[in-house]
Amino acid sequence: MHPDPENPWSYIKGLEPVSFCDWPGRTSLVLFTGTCNLRCPTCHNPDLARQPETLPGISKEALLRRIRSKGSWLDGVVVSGGEPTAVPGLKEIILAISDLDLPVKLDSNGFYPQVVEDLLQKDLVDLFAVDVKGPYFRYPELTGGRADPEGARDNLERVFALAREWPERFVFRCTRVPGLTEEDLDLVRSYLPPSHNLIVQQYRRPPTPVGETPGEAPEQTDEQGASRP
Repeated sequence: MHPDPENPWSYIKGLEPVSFCDWPGRTSLVLFTGTCNLRCPTCHNPDLARQPETLPGISKEALLRRIRSKGSWLDGVVVSGGEPTAVPGLKEIILAISDLDLPVKLDSNGFYPQVVEDLLQKDLVDLFAVDVKGPYFRYPELTGGRADPEGARDNLERVFALAREWPERFVFRCTRVPGLTEEDLDLVRSYLPPSHNLIVQQYRRPPTPVGETPGEAPEQTDEQGASRP
């Protein structure tokens, strides 16, 4: 089913009931939203990003019921994707989670700084984990041609400015994909506010998007349809 722009809950295309690694130091439930503005060739959830309509959804009622059932021992909820900040009405989802007295961590590529700022100013997200793909000049190749160097710089510098104002609310990550050099990583480090260190993640080969390679079986998925990043 295609996500409905009038219904933000229709963008939720998967969940992981329990995670010990998506929010270090916390036991979290992870939501996966469909849709993304980028087409990174190294994406680990390509179906979420490119064709979320192929994945089953989970209703608002079922999702909140699931969170409530685990709320006594959950330390938080992680909203991942895809790109959550590209979801129309994302704030409605996060407000509903906040009403359950659970902190929220949001994973983002930083291309919707106005959404990040709004959520931050309304104190709806406790931690933003922002993925910096690489040096600005490499964004066209790293995003499947969906981002140019100027756009990457403009958006991420707005996020870095927010991190200088609220340093405890941000972490910055970069996945060392094939071809990304140590010099590239050093350049990324130079972009960050002085109070932040870059978390370098090791690359794992992504699954083949369903339907892109005829005759090849899709990667095994979790119980709600989204591959784990």
